[in-house]
Amino acid sequence: MPYLTIDQENSHDIKLHYQDHGEGEALLFIHGYPFSGVAWEKQEAFFLKEGYRVITYDRRGFGLSSQPSTGYDWDTFAQDLDKLLTHLDLSSVTLIGHSMGSGEITRYASTFGLSRVSRVIYVSPIPPFVLKTEDNSDGVDKEVFEGFKSAIKSDRYAFISEFLKNFYSVDKLTGNSNISDEKLWADFQLASLSSPLAFYHCVDTWTSDFREDLYSLMDVPSLVIHGDDDKILPYEITGKRLAEKINAELKTIKNGSHGIPWTHGEEICEMIQDFIQKTQIEPKVESSSKGASLGVQ
Repeated sequence: MPYLTIDQENSHDIKLHYQDHGEGEALLFIHGYPFSGVAWEKQEAFFLKEGYRVITYDRRGFGLSSQPSTGYDWDTFAQDLDKLLTHLDLSSVTLIGHSMGSGEITRYASTFGLSRVSRVIYVSPIPPFVLKTEDNSDGVDKEVFEGFKSAIKSDRYAFISEFLKNFYSVDKLTGNSNISDEKLWADFQLASLSSPLAFYHCVDTWTSDFREDLYSLMDVPSLVIHGDDDKILPYEITGKRLAEKINAELKTIKNGSHGIPWTHGEEICEMIQDFIQKTQIEPKVESSSKGASLGVQ
C-alpha cells in the first residue's frame, strides 16, 4: 500500500494513504467527511475504464491514513494536499472534491496557487460560507454546529447513524436502487474507524469563511455539482452561491442528497467527463522535481 510521510508526531511518522492507478490525464479525488478515498469507488472504476489516471487519498485522521492528535484545520489539510501533488509531480491535474474535499481545494488554491491544476470540480461543496453572521444572514446558526459537537462527545456512534440518514436523505432514497442498508452499514463502519479527535475537530472547519480564498479560483475552469435536497450543506447557500461567485458551470441534481457521488454515481461521472472534454487545454510542462525529500514507504 502506498503511503506518503508528511509530518511527525512524537516518536512516529504521520502518513497519508493514497491510491494511484491508471495512465493518461490525471484526476485527483478528495473525499468528504467522515469517509476515505474509497468513497469515490464508482468514479474510480468509470474513469480508469475511460483511460484516465485516477488518484485518491485518505485525509489525515480518516481511512488508512495516520491519526495524529493535531492538524485538523484547512491550512494543514492544504499543506497535506500540496505534499501529495509535489510527491507525485502532478501537472495539469483535475482536482475533484466532495464536501470537505472542496475546502482542501479552495485553501490549497489560495495558499499554493494553481500552477499544477487544469480545472476544479466541486461536488456538494462547503464554500463560500455556511455560518450565519451579520453579513451572511441566510447561513446556518452556530448553535447547529455546536449541537453536532455535543452529540459527538455524548455518543459518536449514535451521531454517525443519524448523520448518515441526512447524508443520503434516506427518507426519500431507502428502498430503491440508490442506497441500500448494506451501504449505510459499510459507511457506518468506515466512519467509526476514523480518529475520534479528527471526527470532532473537523466540525469546526465547516464554519470557515472561504470568501477571500475564492479569488484564487476566478481564472481556472470550474464546475459545481450539487443536489437540491442536500440536508448537510444547503444548496442555495453553498453550491449555487459558489458557482455564481467563481463563475463556474453549475449542474443541479434534482432531489439529490449530500451523498450524490454514490446515489447518482453514473450521472456524476458523465457530468465530470463532459466538463473535462469541454475544457481541454494544452498540457503543462512537467516539473523535473520528484519530491525526493519526502519519505515513502
